[in-house]
Amino acid sequence: MTYPPPGGTPDPYQPQQPYEQPNPYSSDPYAAPGSGAPASGQPYLPPTSGQPSYPPMGGQPYGQSPYGTPQYAQPYAAAPSTNTMAILALVFAFIFSPAAIVMGHVAKKQIRQTGEGGEGLATAGLWLGYIFTGLYLLFCVGWIVLVIVAAANGSTTTY
Repeated sequence: MTYPPPGGTPDPYQPQQPYEQPNPYSSDPYAAPGSGAPASGQPYLPPTSGQPSYPPMGGQPYGQSPYGTPQYAQPYAAAPSTNTMAILALVFAFIFSPAAIVMGHVAKKQIRQTGEGGEGLATAGLWLGYIFTGLYLLFCVGWIVLVIVAAANGSTTTY
């Protein structure tokens, strides 16, 4: 038996009344449907209106925007196809760079007219085509200069 401590205040660690949870199955099983009483053998579920009582993640009910108008998923728009000449311009920049310059300009014109993708590929093919063509021309000019200088020195080898 527990006695209250001196001064008459009850012990905070000893509950004065036992905690009792109401029994959800103790209500009338023959009550009218929708009255909140569970049917026999079924757990008690609070009545609902068919809609969730909480909003989904994002804060708005399904199908509604913050402005009250319904929002529906937009259909996917097909990604524009890549222009074939733009791809070829990039490839030919490494194989035969003067062809890449021509194909790059043709591809840029076609992309402007048709709205296809590949603008970046055409631009890269053009730049690389110009750079590699310039390097090739420098190599050819350097080779010609080397042959002229060697011939001017009169260096001939006799066997």
